[in-house]
Amino acid sequence: MNGFTDPAVTDDQPRDYDRTYPKPLPGPLQIRVGIDTERGDVTRFLIQLEYRRSGEWDTVVRLDHDSEGSDEATHDVTEEGLHVDVYRDGEKVRVEEASGPLPANEALNAAEEHLRENLQRYINRYEQWHGISSGP
Repeated sequence: MNGFTDPAVTDDQPRDYDRTYPKPLPGPLQIRVGIDTERGDVTRFLIQLEYRRSGEWDTVVRLDHDSEGSDEATHDVTEEGLHVDVYRDGEKVRVEEASGPLPANEALNAAEEHLRENLQRYINRYEQWHGISSGP
């Protein structure tokens, strides 16, 4: 275990993943990925866009799958579909639907694709909400 600890995750949400890594993006951005697998199948994942502000990584949006977590942390993409948790000021403010039910392996790929396709929209909203000017 890498002991991935997300500072934006509360105690009743999943913290540790078999594999974790950041994907740096230009500017103050990164995508944090956490994945658990069993016999090559994805059992749990986290794809999270983060924005570095005031020396800390803030969660912008999170797409995840964990069929066995607590009530707050349980999001089973095979039954509920893929959704996006939207954060503002460090708190989840809404949930947006991204797809219908999918097998976990497909949902992981769909989560990464959804984030790529909507990245600028999520960044723009975050910067607007937090009074951050990204222009010249």
